[in-house]
Amino acid sequence: MASKFSFTAVAVLGIAVAGGAAWWLQSRPLASTPVVATVGGAAKAGAPGAPRVAGVEVARVQAQTLRDDAQAVGSLRARQSVMLRPEQVGRISALHFKDGGPVRRGQILVQFDDQLQRAEVQQMQAQLAIAQASFKRTQELVAAHFVAQQTLDTSAANLQVAQAQLALAQARLARMAVRAPFDGTAGIRLVNVGDYVKDGADLVALEDARQMLVDYRLPERYGAKVQPGQSVELTLDALPGRQLTAVVEAIEPLIDATGRSFGVRALVSRTGQTLPLRSGMFARVSTVFSANDAALVVPEEALVPQGGKQYVIKVVAPAAGAKLPPDVTLVSQRQEVELGVRRTGKVEIVAGVAEGDTVVVAGQQRLQTDGSPLRVVELRGAGAAQAAPRAATAASR
Repeated sequence: MASKFSFTAVAVLGIAVAGGAAWWLQSRPLASTPVVATVGGAAKAGAPGAPRVAGVEVARVQAQTLRDDAQAVGSLRARQSVMLRPEQVGRISALHFKDGGPVRRGQILVQFDDQLQRAEVQQMQAQLAIAQASFKRTQELVAAHFVAQQTLDTSAANLQVAQAQLALAQARLARMAVRAPFDGTAGIRLVNVGDYVKDGADLVALEDARQMLVDYRLPERYGAKVQPGQSVELTLDALPGRQLTAVVEAIEPLIDATGRSFGVRALVSRTGQTLPLRSGMFARVSTVFSANDAALVVPEEALVPQGGKQYVIKVVAPAAGAKLPPDVTLVSQRQEVELGVRRTGKVEIVAGVAEGDTVVVAGQQRLQTDGSPLRVVELRGAGAAQAAPRAATAASR
């Protein structure tokens, strides 16, 4: 029992001694430790009493063209596209088109056997002739006061019935021929002469590919940005190396509750182009909201978020009278910035920096306060090495 107590006491004493030593090492003044000063860009030890010189990586604020756009995927479709289907049951007697060939509006494409319907039309024509003759004779009799006016009214009604029956028979006859509703290109036929088809069966597809549309969807956060008339750029996997332009034509007013997105339709411009565009082609769409030809951008690594705000650390010349190690000509300055558009590895700075400013992209944790001395180190290739003299020149200005 005594041995257990002594072991516990020794362990507690050892932990206390170790904790005290760690606290003492961390709380030592910086002036008591060797520091690094810069001489000709190289580190030099042994400058007691001077602040530490942090090695950092830097980049310059550059102006470049930056677009605010949204990427999406969509599908091409013809402005006019239809699958022709019959309204009547019947047997096909003739096909008046070639697979993949052009057709004109009103052209008969599929003709059904219409012998029965033609006979009905002739029957109704004969009945109409009888009704007209009866009505004329009744008019003469009424004028001579041989029959009552009611007889004439009945004859007029019979005439109207005969006219309606003839119109109905003619409509049935007309529906035995399937016509092209617009100019376009016929697809591959799905039926042959002699086939007996029911109403609503697929006969042949018809498309007018002179004007093509692209349908795609955007997340709901872009609902306030996209407007009819905006420019759209698209590329097709089927036509590599070609870029097409389009204009937003319509925006779906409803948002899909499942995917939280809304539909957009754009009209593809084919001015001076004869590309073989077809419905169903996969398209990569970029909707352009705005373009800035002189946007100020920095690497994303330069951002230092703090307290809900964004900062960058600028490399500037030291203030007059600052106590710095010999040959140290650069210090840090924390600057709040306002962000704009983000792109891969880059972010736009709307306010807070100017073109040509130098900012720290690595080593910000070593610069706890403004005015901290620093030196530029080369870890990103020749570009970082060249940034050091440029940063010193810019800061001295």
